Amino acid sequence: MYTNDIPCWQVWNKVEMSNFNRESVLTVHHWTDRLFSFTTTRDKSFRFKNGQFAMIGLEVEGRPLLRAYSMVSADYDETLEFLSIKVPDGPLTSRLQHIKVGDEIIVGRKAVGTLLQDNLLPAKHLYLLGTGTGLAPFMSVIKDPDVYERYEKIVLVHGCREVAELAYSDLIQTELPENEFFGDMVRDKLIYYPTVTREAFRNQGRITDLITSGKLFADIGLPAANREDDRFMLCGSPQLLDDMRAIMATMDMQEGSHTEPGHFVIEKAFVEK
Repeated sequence: MYTNDIPCWQVWNKVEMSNFNRESVLTVHHWTDRLFSFTTTRDKSFRFKNGQFAMIGLEVEGRPLLRAYSMVSADYDETLEFLSIKVPDGPLTSRLQHIKVGDEIIVGRKAVGTLLQDNLLPAKHLYLLGTGTGLAPFMSVIKDPDVYERYEKIVLVHGCREVAELAYSDLIQTELPENEFFGDMVRDKLIYYPTVTREAFRNQGRITDLITSGKLFADIGLPAANREDDRFMLCGSPQLLDDMRAIMATMDMQEGSHTEPGHFVIEKAFVEK
């Protein structure tokens, strides 16, 4: 996931290149003029849990230029995949958006993040709410067989401005249900709800409006969200996260963490200054 091009951490100095793996770009896909994804090789020593992110980037003049990116790929995949926006004057993405097959990127050796199953209390339903590239960590989550064992339903809600920005929609709707290992669980439990705000589409509106109005739950055939049955993972724009915090508070839901599981978790790495 990538939300803007203002670095979360200043990493030009005091970072040793030995802290990073060098990976080769295998594929590049440009979804729109503002959105692209790419896959790379994966060092055998690199480990992560579905939903986590790593610091990745480019080496510029012998120093790493980095941002936090969630893995789109699952923890068992042999390659790594990332989803990114394009910012013409962004320190990193102005360069990264031009990568080609065979180019080299650097990937931090340690994966971190709060979007983990163990940070949530048990429940019936898991809601994955993401805007823009906030979809990225949830792509790895919905490829995790363990998630389907934990919940009766998993609801993936992806909000974008335009239909073309609904990345991976074909994979979600066509490929995952046919997966030879867990496709039957996907067909039975995964509900995909894409929504756009700036053009006509079968689902329209901001995620928070769809929740507060009750339209989301009516459309997917589930009861309105409640503290006992529902858990939430949130990743996206600062506005989404602020508004969802307020909504969670009205339901007396508590935020989970590595030390104490809760009713919802938020990936903060991409929005904190």
